Amino acid sequence: MGNERLTIVFMPESAYGPTNNCIGIGKVLEQRGHRVVFAAEASWRGRLEPLGFEEDLVDLAPPAEGDQDAGQFWIDFVSETAPEFHKPTIEQLETFIEPVWSSLIDGAIYCHRQLEDILDRARPDVIVEDNVNSFPALLTHGAPWVRIMSCNPLELKDPDLPPPFSGYPTRDRRDWDGFRAEVERTHRTTWERFNAFVVDRGAPPLPDLEFIHESEHLNLYVYPEAADYRRSHPPAPTWHRLGSSVRQTEDPWVVPETLGDEGALVYLSLGSLGSADVELMERLVAVLAETPHRYVVSMGPRADEFELADNMWGEPRVPQTNVIPHCDLVITHGGNNTTTEAFHFGKPMIVLGSVRQRPTGPGARPRRPALHLRVRGRRAEGGGRPACRRHRSPLAGGGAREVDPIGRGNGARRRPHRGCGTRRSRGVTRVPSQNTRRYRRTAIGAATATIPTIPARACDGRGLSARGRALSI
Repeated sequence: MGNERLTIVFMPESAYGPTNNCIGIGKVLEQRGHRVVFAAEASWRGRLEPLGFEEDLVDLAPPAEGDQDAGQFWIDFVSETAPEFHKPTIEQLETFIEPVWSSLIDGAIYCHRQLEDILDRARPDVIVEDNVNSFPALLTHGAPWVRIMSCNPLELKDPDLPPPFSGYPTRDRRDWDGFRAEVERTHRTTWERFNAFVVDRGAPPLPDLEFIHESEHLNLYVYPEAADYRRSHPPAPTWHRLGSSVRQTEDPWVVPETLGDEGALVYLSLGSLGSADVELMERLVAVLAETPHRYVVSMGPRADEFELADNMWGEPRVPQTNVIPHCDLVITHGGNNTTTEAFHFGKPMIVLGSVRQRPTGPGARPRRPALHLRVRGRRAEGGGRPACRRHRSPLAGGGAREVDPIGRGNGARRRPHRGCGTRRSRGVTRVPSQNTRRYRRTAIGAATATIPTIPARACDGRGLSARGRALSI
């Protein structure tokens, strides 16, 4: 096509992660002279045009009264379904994962005619979507279409990798077949309903128990190779990796003077969904307030419902891509944007992988560059022997909380910790280091963890490793 000006239509899922991926790519195309149209969900109205894009938006459900925050549907959904995240992942299949698919399918069905009209108006040369479910209108309009996969590395299937949403380890296959059987039991009817709709609208049948097609033209995989799973065979030639998709459309940012310059600067973001859990945000604020460090907090859509401590600064939404370069450490829920941006800027991470992010999603994979804790958030209660000194948080009054490393599956065997009779899952979890067997203690979310230290020569003197392997709070 040479230097011809193209029209590219983007349709991202209605959440900040996939939308920001599309913004990053779309801005590059817009700067090269192409016309970029966003067929995003209607709550994004007025947020995309200032970036140089056209907006032609869709409703995924009957419009709500008044203005809504971007991605408000998922914020409300997470608030309503919070108790589900205390269950093992195999139990979540029926009570959380399948209802999510049903909601997504209902949205695809509801907006089908709107999408057809948008594409007729835009007359795109290329269609790009960052979604987890199919929208048949994008496939049948006639323009080549591109799929962006950014939610979960395990969406790209491999027989040597655990099932998506399971959180199971790669080296222990004992529970894989049982999980897949439960997927079959809980998802078959939902898949059949959606597949019938997709075929009826003229698109190809969906792969078995899959809710989205691979593109025959181009598939983009947004995740850094250094932290990815080891696959038994390469994906099809249509798949191409993007190590990160970092937008350059954020407002400039400097460290607020109120934070001073004492201690490390830590960025805390649990995403638009995780930060909707006000109780969790309050708990993190209380714990981190007792440390000698400074914190920049992305407070999320319910920022007016909790307060920050004196060693913190935050706003409902911060210009993340301009904040992270200033920081020494990132504490994240493991979402695609924050995880890949931390890699992009070379920052160490602590990943709280249970915070509403899909199990085995992007944040589940940082191995050496991050400490990954699955924080279940239940205070140990009841009688019996109190937690030993090693199992008490030094910052939370001794209340033990369950902490598991992401590498252990729900059915994995847990051995009692020698010397106190309590189980490791109620207190300290040791994370082995490839460099050393020495350990250092820290507390995150009132959960005591032990983090491997590294030789002093690799540290910057403030307890943070320049190579991203140690944190001392």
